[in-house]
This record gives sequence, C-alpha cells and structure tokens, in this order.
Amino acid sequence: MLVETSAHGSDLSARPRVSGGRVHDDAPDTAADFARLADLPEGPERDAVRDELAKVWLPMAHRIAGRFRNRGESLEDLRQVAALGLVKAIDRYEPGRGAFESYAVPTITGEIKRHFRDRMWALRVPRRVQELRNKVRIARRDLTDNSGGANPSVAEIAAHAGLTEDEVNTGLEALESFSTLSLDAEMSSSDDGFSLADTIGGCDEAYDVVVDREAAKAGLRRLPERERAILYMRFFEDMTQSRIAEQLGISQMHVSRLISRCCARIRDEALDQGAHQEPCCDNDGGSGGSGGVGGGHMA
Repeated sequence: MLVETSAHGSDLSARPRVSGGRVHDDAPDTAADFARLADLPEGPERDAVRDELAKVWLPMAHRIAGRFRNRGESLEDLRQVAALGLVKAIDRYEPGRGAFESYAVPTITGEIKRHFRDRMWALRVPRRVQELRNKVRIARRDLTDNSGGANPSVAEIAAHAGLTEDEVNTGLEALESFSTLSLDAEMSSSDDGFSLADTIGGCDEAYDVVVDREAAKAGLRRLPERERAILYMRFFEDMTQSRIAEQLGISQMHVSRLISRCCARIRDEALDQGAHQEPCCDNDGGSGGSGGVGGGHMA
C-alpha cells in the first residue's frame, strides 16, 4: 500500500476509517488534512496538501474503476478517469458536510459512467436509450441467471424491468449498437478474405442511366424535330404508337419504323464514339431505351 506523510507529519494511509459499516484499507483518515486544505490560500503549500490527499485516496479510485472492468474499456483508461473524478471530489469537498468517502465514491462513479456515456458509444445515443439499455441488460442477466442460462423473452424482460415491450426492443437494439464494426473488418465466416464492405451495397442502375443519357445526347440533337417529338411522346409521355400516329396524322406502322430507326441510329453513333454502353432502345422500340432517349431530349 502507498504510504504518504501529510505536510504536518502525520501518516495519512495508516489510519483506516469505517464508512457505512465497512472498513477499507484504501480509506485513510484525512479529516484534519481536508480541514487544513480548506483554510489554506491558493499557493504551493495548498497544492502540496492537495497532491498528498490525491495520492493517499488514489487506491480507492482504482478500486472503484475495477468495478467497471470488462465493459469494453481498458482498466488503465478507467483508472485515469477515476483519478480525474477523485481530483474533482477533493476540490469540491466541504469538510463540514460529512465524510470524504461518502462524497468521493458517487463523484468518481459518476465520472466513470459519464465516460462510458459520452466517449464509449460509437454513435451519439440519447440518454433515455442508454438508460433503457442498462435496464434491459441487468434484467436479462438476472433472468438468465435464475433460469439456468435460458434466454428470456421480450415479455419476460419487460415484466422484470417494469418496461413496455417496445422499450425493451429499443434497449435490445442499443445493446448491439454500443460499438461499430469497421467496413474493412474481415468476415469471420469467410475463407476468402472478404471484408464487411464486400457484403453490403450493390450496383446502382441509376449510374447506367446517366451514362446512357450522356451517350445519347449528341445523337438526339442531330435528329429531325419530328423524330425527337415522337421519341419524347413514346418514352416520356408513355403514349402508345397508335396515339402518336393519330396525333401526327401518320400510320402506326410508320411510327414504329421511325422509333426503331431512330433508336438504332442513336445506338450506333454512341457505340462509334466509344461509349460501350448497352443499347438505348431494343429493336422494337420498347421502353428499354427510355432513360437514354428521354434524358437526351431533356438535356
């Protein structure tokens, strides 16, 4: 155990104190030193007494930090956070308002809990959801211990924790959201070295539409005005060939031939330009080329 001597020569760590009916070796009797600290003005002497108090109470802070081990944070980091909470407790403690340990323990514990709340979540989660997560975690642990290892149902957790089933589901989701997985992480079930990024997402056909439109622009601009109007009515206004023929005063067969011929011309010109994209239209003038033709007309 760390043994320190106060500024006036007393052994700070050799005097264990009873707190709440329990004796802790890391709870020295420092009442006189805190009273002296409160009377000292700012300066080197006060800083020395403050540092000595922090040293002799540090084992208690480490003990509290140990309660939170195995929760995703290293013990060394937890001890650093606990030490910060200890310093805050020393600075804010008023000797006339009870034993220091009674004030320091909740202060240090609160500092560690804030660390988990504010720093350990990969995403910012509302405090209400964090509290639900903790209630669900504790209830599930209690029920699992009582049932010999069987996983409790949502209804059982809700009844045990005094929550609604919707709140339990929210808490269960938060249990799986404490940390994130890198997209570069290799999948444990894969023998081929696939990462998580390889398993999500897919091809976006909208990119192909953009490429088709760009490839068809020049050919569309070179078409006569009537042919451009026919393609617009067919692929943008979704008019049938019969309606187009009636509106233009020509036969439906003629409309079909014009559509096929225009699509073939635009396709051949796009391929000649090295676009190497799928044809903008199929042979019978179907809707397969609507993206390329329509997009070019509107550009």
